[in-house]
Amino acid sequence: MEEAEVARPLVSETEGSSTEVAGPRVCTGLMETGDPATDLGHSERQTWSRQMDFIMSCVGFAVGLGNVWRFPYLCYKNGGGVFLIPYLLMVFVGGVPVFFLEIALGQFMKQGGVASWNIAPLFKGLGLASMVIVFFCNTYYIMVLVWGLYFLAHSFTSPLPWATCGHEWNTVNCTTNFSRVCLNQSLSPSPPNVSSLNTSASCLEHTGLRSSVMEFWERKVLRLSGGLDEVGDINGYLVLCLLATWVIVYFCIWKGVKSAGKVVYFTAVFPYLVLVVLFVHGVSLPGAVNGIIYYLKPDWSKLSEAQVWIDAATQIFFSYAIGLGALTALGSYNRFNNNCYQDAFILALINSGTSFFAGFVVFSVLGFMAAEQGVDISNVAESGEISFIAYPKAVSLMPLAPLWAVLFFLMLLVLGLDSQFVGVEGFITGIIDMLPPKSFLGSQRREVIVAICCFTCFTIDLSMVTEGGMYVFQLFDYYSASGITLLWQAFWECVVVAWVYGADRFMDNVACMIGYRPLPYMKWCWSYVTPVAVFLFHVVNYKRLVYNAVYVYPWWGEVLGCFLALSSMLCIPLTVLYKLLHCKGSLMERWQHLTTPIWGRHHLEFLPHENEARLLPKAEENKNTLLYESVI
Repeated sequence: MEEAEVARPLVSETEGSSTEVAGPRVCTGLMETGDPATDLGHSERQTWSRQMDFIMSCVGFAVGLGNVWRFPYLCYKNGGGVFLIPYLLMVFVGGVPVFFLEIALGQFMKQGGVASWNIAPLFKGLGLASMVIVFFCNTYYIMVLVWGLYFLAHSFTSPLPWATCGHEWNTVNCTTNFSRVCLNQSLSPSPPNVSSLNTSASCLEHTGLRSSVMEFWERKVLRLSGGLDEVGDINGYLVLCLLATWVIVYFCIWKGVKSAGKVVYFTAVFPYLVLVVLFVHGVSLPGAVNGIIYYLKPDWSKLSEAQVWIDAATQIFFSYAIGLGALTALGSYNRFNNNCYQDAFILALINSGTSFFAGFVVFSVLGFMAAEQGVDISNVAESGEISFIAYPKAVSLMPLAPLWAVLFFLMLLVLGLDSQFVGVEGFITGIIDMLPPKSFLGSQRREVIVAICCFTCFTIDLSMVTEGGMYVFQLFDYYSASGITLLWQAFWECVVVAWVYGADRFMDNVACMIGYRPLPYMKWCWSYVTPVAVFLFHVVNYKRLVYNAVYVYPWWGEVLGCFLALSSMLCIPLTVLYKLLHCKGSLMERWQHLTTPIWGRHHLEFLPHENEARLLPKAEENKNTLLYESVI
């Protein structure tokens, strides 16, 4: 690995920088060096069997549960069709540029999420931060699949268990007939503390009643305790679902991209087939048209609210999986001359198109649900938790309810599964790239490293299958791998590429790969628009975490959440500080040395002859070298 991937002499940073460090500009000496058939040393890295494997893997990773339930809810919440204006604007000035930057960076450097930042070694902390973020994301995101698997296992009975009362988990306040209650409540103003997780149940709680689906969710699935400090017992059924899900993920990726690229064809295509079936069925239901009209109904007054733009930005970075390092890892398996620029626009179209189409599927069903219950749609679409409350309730009202429940939760499981195993694959790639080849872990087979990572995440997940597990899950979701951390990561990615490495320089590198320069707007977004927009959203986006709009987390819970966020965010400044302090010379010399790219051997065909000897490492110079990232 050292011989294949390292091109610049990797001297210890404490030995100073007296040697010439001004690195050559890649692609300035095109095809002038040596025999073009010469093996340049990067053939050991796996590549996709077909380019469609890469497209499907990116679709599987980036298109996930957020497209199915979060986008339709945000569109409803923020003015219907009006929300598409800030959303599409953020796609073109934030989503596509950063999405393309991460894929192109991985393809150009032929490295994973950490080693790809050899393009500006001083900011290697960006790679470490993305590794921390994707580790947290892999750890908590799988819980959504666990809950989906649990619902799926309970979907083969008629009637569905959440459609009726009288079960052991139900209370005396359980009801399934709440049309009259909701109708009466819709005539009076709602109180300020309406549950953010309740849908049709929101109008029940004022009379002390609870819907059967809410009781199934909170009392049967979650067995929800009173707070973060009430851990309670472990749910044995959820542990089995958790174990089964991690076993599936392991066998999907244990052989690398050669196996994952095949599995993702099923996991990426199947959800779309089910979505089409659900859409055809949904629009045929009574009241579906009213639901679709409600989904698209524009409320122009919302356009001036800052929260609408914040929601659009966070949805883009969340649904496009930006800042997690997995896109960089996936891009690193591309052929060097793959047209990643074209791929970025295709993937953006698929991602955003899926979100928009999912809105029709969800709101056609919510329109039917409102018609069946005789209530206004606003009383059945008050929640972002569509997957486990609103849609299960709607399914229970349909003919052949178990069939549609099985289809929906199977789609949910598969939709989240490909995002999960591609995220784990990105993390594994970064780990393997970081491990010294002669270390204990570095000498292990890939299957062993994957097993260790999966078992570690499984152990942490045990805290989320307890009675207080939902509070732990929300801490991870809010602080560790979304919102503030992703915005922070995207901000520094743009700054480093555009201002440290150079936007024009990177555009030249992209032109070297695909044969032409991308549109100038990419450079402008990296340099100005995206960093400024992300910084502003980062400043105004923070809100204190609450659960169910009622439970306020204790101060130590907030501290724990801040620790989760800072564990990734501090990787960037601390790594910069460490490297600057352990490099000799003046500040300018240190900066010049530490921002000089470390080229891979696959770059040598684009370098002039006179640079080859200086870039190729000598064995005796590297005998006692210890890389900083190897210690990490």
